[in-house]
Formats: sequence, C-alpha cells, structure tokens
Amino acid sequence: MPDQLNNALPEQIIKQCQLLINKGRLSEASKNIDDMLTKNPGHIEGIYCLSVCQRKQGKHAQAMDNLAHILSKMPEHARAHQEQGFIHKALGETTKAIVAFEKALVLNPTLFGSWRVLADEPNYSKRQEAKQHVDWLASLPPALVSVSSLIYQKKLHRAEKLCRHFLKDNPHQPEAMRLLAELASKFQILDDAEFLLASCLQFEPTYKRARLDYVHVLQKRQKFHKALEQAKILLDSDPNNTNLKISLGNAQQATGDFSSAVGTFESVLHDNQDNYSVLLTLGHALKTMGRVEDAIKTYRKSYSIKPDFGDAFWSLANLKTYRFSADERLQMREYEASSTTAIIDKIHFCFALGKDLEDSEHFDEAFSFYHRGNKLKNEQDRYDSKPIDISLDTQENDFDAAFFERHKQSGCSAPDPIFIVGLPRAGSTLLEQILSSHSQVDGTMELANIIGLAHRLNGRQVAQDTPRYPGILNNISADNLTKMGELYIEETQHHRQGAIFFIDKMPNNFRHIALIQLILPNAKIIDARRNALSCCFSGFKQLFGEGQQFSYDLGDIGHYYRKYVEIMDHWDKALPGKILRVQYEDVVADLEMQVRRILDYCGLPFEQACIDFHSNKRAVRTPSSEQVRQPIYQSGLEQWRNYELHLEPLKKALSESG
Repeated sequence: MPDQLNNALPEQIIKQCQLLINKGRLSEASKNIDDMLTKNPGHIEGIYCLSVCQRKQGKHAQAMDNLAHILSKMPEHARAHQEQGFIHKALGETTKAIVAFEKALVLNPTLFGSWRVLADEPNYSKRQEAKQHVDWLASLPPALVSVSSLIYQKKLHRAEKLCRHFLKDNPHQPEAMRLLAELASKFQILDDAEFLLASCLQFEPTYKRARLDYVHVLQKRQKFHKALEQAKILLDSDPNNTNLKISLGNAQQATGDFSSAVGTFESVLHDNQDNYSVLLTLGHALKTMGRVEDAIKTYRKSYSIKPDFGDAFWSLANLKTYRFSADERLQMREYEASSTTAIIDKIHFCFALGKDLEDSEHFDEAFSFYHRGNKLKNEQDRYDSKPIDISLDTQENDFDAAFFERHKQSGCSAPDPIFIVGLPRAGSTLLEQILSSHSQVDGTMELANIIGLAHRLNGRQVAQDTPRYPGILNNISADNLTKMGELYIEETQHHRQGAIFFIDKMPNNFRHIALIQLILPNAKIIDARRNALSCCFSGFKQLFGEGQQFSYDLGDIGHYYRKYVEIMDHWDKALPGKILRVQYEDVVADLEMQVRRILDYCGLPFEQACIDFHSNKRAVRTPSSEQVRQPIYQSGLEQWRNYELHLEPLKKALSESG
C-alpha cells in the first residue's frame, strides 16, 4: 500500500481503489484492498471492492466466495447480488445471472448495470420492462440516480444532502422534488413530504410518479379520502394501468370501502389472473370484512401461483384459526430450507411454521422456527434501543407533577379522544372492541397523528445527534400547545362516525403521554397491561406488518417492556388518577366488572353491547381481528409456559435494573 494510504480510513482506501479499478489498474487495487482488509478484517465494503476487482481479473471462484461471505452477513446487499449476476453472465450461466440480477433490483431498482444486461438478454421474459428502466435511468441527471441509489442503501443523510444541493441549481426539477419528499417520508416528516409532492404536482401535474407517491404519503398520514381522490385522478389519466388500479383498490380499502376495493382487485385479476400479490391484498380485504372462508381460498390461490410466496402462508397462519394441511406443511418446510428462497419469504415461512407447530403442541420445534424467523427479521431491522431509552429517560427526568402544574392552562379542552396505550398483544384490540360497541364511542384504528407530531417536533436527526424531542416540550408556548391539540382533533375528524368520543388505539403512544397531556389535557388514557411473559412472548411470535422492531429479539422485547412499566409508573406519580390501568387477565376473569370500571372511568353509562362486543361487525385491522369476533377466552393466558425453557433471555431482560 502506498505511504499516503497507510494511515487512511478504510473508506478512503476503498474510494482510491475504485478509481484504480476504473483505470484498469487491477493488481494495484487488489493489493491495496488486501492490505486494508489485513488491518480491517471483515470490512463488508472492502470485501465487495475486492470481489469486483477479482471478477474483472477473471478470478471468478475467489470473487464468488467473497460475495457469498458478504451475503451471509448482509443478505440485502444489492450490489453483491449484481456482482454475482455479472460473474454468472461471464461464465455463460444465463439463468443464474437473471436470478441474481432480479434479486439485486428488488433491493435497489437504480442499478443501471443490472437493468442493462436484462434489457440486452433476448430471451428474458421482462425485457421490455428492463428497457423502460434503462431509458428512465438514462434520462435522469446522474446526481439524482445517485440520490435514489443512496436511499435504497439507507444512506439517507448523504442522499438528502446531495438532493438539496441539486435542487439549489434546479429548484423545480420534478424528480428531485419527488426524491426529497421520499426522504422526508423516510425521516417520518410526513407533512414535509406531503407539501413537497403537492408542490411538485403544481409544476408538473402529469408526473405520475409524484402523484403515486402523493397517494402513498396521504395514506401514511391517514388522509384516506384525499388519497382516494388522487388515486382516481391517476387512474383517469391511464385507465388500463394495472399498478394504478391496484393503487385505487388500496385507497378504497383504506377508506373502509372494502366492497369497492374487492371489486377493483377482482377487476385487476380478471386481466392478470396470475398476479399473486394482488390476490394476497384481496385476501386481506376479505379477511377484514369478516369473509374468512373467501380470504382462505384467495390466499391459497396466491401461493398456488407462486409456491415460495411466504406471505400467503403467513397470512393463513395469521388468521389464528386456520389449520394447515400435510401438503402445505411439507411445502413450507421445503421452501423455508431452500437456498433460493428470498429472505422475506423465509421469515414468513418461519413464523407460519412456528404457529402451525404450536397448534400441534410441538412447542420446542415451534420455538426453533419462531427464533429463526425473529433472528432473520432482526438482522434486517437492526433495532437499536438507545433512542427510545433516551426519550423515556428524558420524560422521566423532565416532566414531573410540578411541570404539569405549570402547564395546566395549556392545550385543547376537547374531551373527545380515548387513548388506549401499551404494548402490542396486550389486549388493546379487545378493549377497543368493547368500547367501540358503546353507542357514544367511535372505534377508529391505530392513528398515527401523535407519533407524527412527535417526529415533526424532533426534526431530521442523525444517529449521533441529541434528539430535540421530547426535551423541546419544555419550550413550547401554551398557545402552540393548544393549536397542536386543536389540529389533532381536526385531523382525526374524518375517522369518526358522529359519536361524542372516539378511540385512538396506537399502542406505542405510551411513549408520548407528556405530549398528549400537554395538548389534550382532558383526553382519557387507558393502559392496556398484560402479564410480562405472556405479553412479550406473544409479541415475539407475531410478525407485524410494520414497526415494532423491538419485538424480534427476546432481550430487546424484555427491555422494552421494562422501560414501558417504568415510564407508566412515573406517570402514575406525575399525573395521579389520569391513566386507567386495565389488566388483560382481569378482563378475562370478570368481563362485566372490568367493562363497568372502564365505562365509569370514561364517564359513560353501562350498555350491554359492550359485554357482547364479539357481535360488533366493525372492521378490525390488527392481528387480533379474528379473536375479537369471538367471545372472550382463557386458553391463551399462559401459553408462554410451553416455551419456558427457551425464555431465559427474556426473563433476564425483564429482571434487569434500570
């Protein structure tokens, strides 16, 4: 290695070696990377750079070994899959090359090299689509291709910096505006994303990519009717576009118009009978409507088209009441074990197999699949507990009874919201179903408004920054707190059906009790609590649609539960009598007593419908959807005991002192 590189950082050496590779000085680049890896063994990007060099030198076997090592550590490394494609192509292994390129493009659709090879492959079935991608990427300024690639590599701050720099010189470039909005969405600053996309469409009203993203952002902000309007505009501009029909169906489903959504998805399938992903979405809509048998048929048809489609099997298992056939069990095992099955499908298969084996009382083997699925998911998510710990510790230190006394005149006085908080799988859906059966209470869904406000107050933060939120709550004026509360009431209005009260059932709102109290001091807050081992292990067994990253490791979920209990204990001291704790086990033991207790806390008269909650036909969109359509049951109270030998990491995390 040259003297000037001896003390350089690995990233600097890699950058220099990339320049050498581009100049064809492969031996020199290879030696420099080897020297760097001697000092920094296992450096993923260094190994990747070396594999590129080896491939260009014709050292295909060595390159493949290095790429296999990278993918064993980082299965989502798109460029490593692309390199495998180049090597298979060089060896004349066309089928394997196509598979590798397709895997790369699923992970990063901006890889021009992969699209170009596929577009030039005469027998490739999706050649026309590949050509369109080549043309699209070639039409973009190189800086924006780099921004998009950085987004897929999850290097968001670098992407944002580059995108903003580009927009200084090209302030109305539509793709740059769309990408900046995508970054805002990634940062959970959804109001910024919405504004950017609306502005983009003012300049370029026919830009379909931006309008489609606009639909998605409006849905994330739970502005479902506005999203539906935009989805209709999109489809009117291109009535035969399958993707836009699917977008309309999703928008209809989000507004609760499941009948129209089912009709839209069925019309898509009329012309695209083998679209397994639309079949899956149709199944979800049917399930939410309570048409479980139709949902089962649809999920089965989905996996009959794509036999390794793990999500179809998990969707069946997630009904909680479905039992797999012997053939289905064999199929799941075969594809879960296959090296060609995508990681996301393996995750789905693991959770489905775990649920099936649990139903058959093969608990040790069930745990092995649950553990494997959680490990794969955790490797994808890379959960870090520090930001949440910092937030909760700040609230415990900063917001005591004296703080709330000083702010008692702040906030919007509306008593409308009833917040149900806690951990997932703690019985919050059951409590929502009970309360929403009352004539004066509207059930809604897990509303994102409070969490969205918290993200907005925090702003764009890099990992090492000290977060602005929740400390910023010390500095917000009473007028602004009142405006925030009024905005919450206004923005949630479209979820309501006219009752006096409504439910916001976002479990993780327990992390924002101080914010809720400041902006909505008359809101009711119910803490849905469940036995620690029951709650945590039930979460560990559940593959969530999104979020809840803490639940994919026994140590992480135990730590999260402990921090939750600590902060709720703090609120009992800082806000005595404010929060009603409802223990799931008590609801199961004496339903009527707990129902009366909940209604008394909410200031509501007793209604028998709350006891008969399972007769409520409202759509339920959580993993407990089928369970809350049945009378209350005790069979699941202590399922964790069947797995007790495996739960030492959870017990240790729950017992650790703060």
